[in-house]
Amino acid sequence: MALKILLLLTLLAYSIIVSQSFMYLLALKNTQINLPVNTYIEIRKLIDINMRKKFTYVVYGALLSNLLLVIFTAKNPGSLLFIAATLAFTGLVADTALTLKGNMPINNAINTWSADSYPDNWADYRTKWLVIFQYRQMANIIGFVILLIGVVFGSK
Repeated sequence: MALKILLLLTLLAYSIIVSQSFMYLLALKNTQINLPVNTYIEIRKLIDINMRKKFTYVVYGALLSNLLLVIFTAKNPGSLLFIAATLAFTGLVADTALTLKGNMPINNAINTWSADSYPDNWADYRTKWLVIFQYRQMANIIGFVILLIGVVFGSK
């Protein structure tokens, strides 16, 4: 029963993280690319404020629950569920590292801009942010799919 609860918590937290990636694939990337500079700055700032307030807890929850899942399933290191949990955790760690080292510094720079004062190469910041986010998408989508495979085919 404890394993099932841990699986549920991990899947729930991970699904919230991966939902951001899927929304960017479906619409948000193209939307941001087509925004004029002033609108882009304001939206980016508002998204960043809200993500820092709320999404941080989701990331901590996903990392903690996934780590506990790895520890809980480590007694069967050859099992599909242990391997999937380990790979999924690796995806979350990669996503988090890319966020902290890549996207957050760009967000910090954008947060200093105003509608009247922004660099001439503002679109380069946006492009760099989106490129880093694409690597994050790969990490968390692959990790989530592997976790789903482990849960569906590797749990009892």
